[in-house]
Amino acid sequence: MAEQQQETSTGITVTGMQFAYDAQPPLFYDFSLDIAPGSRCLLVGANGSGKTTLLKILAGKQMVGGRDVVRVLNCSAFHDTHLVCSGDLAYLGGSWSKTVGSAGELPLQGDFSAEHMIFGVEGTDPIRREKLIELLDIDLKWRMHKVSDGQRRRVQICMGLLHPFKVLLLDEVTVDLDVVARMDLLDFFKEECEQRGATIVYATHIFDGLETWATHLAYIQDGVLKRAQKLLEVEELKSSVNLLSVVESWLRAETKQEKKKPKNPAHTSSPFGMSSRHMAYYR
Repeated sequence: MAEQQQETSTGITVTGMQFAYDAQPPLFYDFSLDIAPGSRCLLVGANGSGKTTLLKILAGKQMVGGRDVVRVLNCSAFHDTHLVCSGDLAYLGGSWSKTVGSAGELPLQGDFSAEHMIFGVEGTDPIRREKLIELLDIDLKWRMHKVSDGQRRRVQICMGLLHPFKVLLLDEVTVDLDVVARMDLLDFFKEECEQRGATIVYATHIFDGLETWATHLAYIQDGVLKRAQKLLEVEELKSSVNLLSVVESWLRAETKQEKKKPKNPAHTSSPFGMSSRHMAYYR
């Protein structure tokens, strides 16, 4: 059954993943997660829980052992480079740089116009480009070294979305946007999922309006998947005011748990002695 699922999966599948940075204890150990096509999945957790690292692994920016450990659109996230080259897999993070045509990696805060940056992305649909420029309220005359962080972020997001994606990974990219720009962008993402079957994984600490936007939620604590379920199945949401209060309660409980742990390293267990990681499959 697992083999058949892997052959037909067009979403994201992580199976028994192990990952550690050089000379560091494992951040992920026997980590598994399955995100179905068309999902809008919120990735939540405290700072340092592993959200950014997980997104980079899914984006093929970090290698893990085995071609089949991390698969996106039924391809190896790291080894099958055509995922990124084709635009099927897109990643938007906090770095102020972007690959632009034959010019290579250009800093988004350099002395360039917004028009130069956006129109420098090759092979784009003019109609989609104009839609994004209007959606993000971008002035093509902006000089990138003179604009605000929010305006610069709009240009970065526009460039990252010019090619129609099948999987989009977002790491706190809306933090610099105002409320109107953020809500308009979320509506665009929802439309992409509902009309084209795209899959989105969105790591954020800003939860306003996400109760009706997200379809799924994955909660990570210290590299361990604590929850992975449909948002409608989160019991705490049925009796809570909003998603923010629910996530806040999880993180506060996590903080209390951390404070109770022994501070003497000799009393702590080995990373390989931790309880088995959670596997979550949801549709």
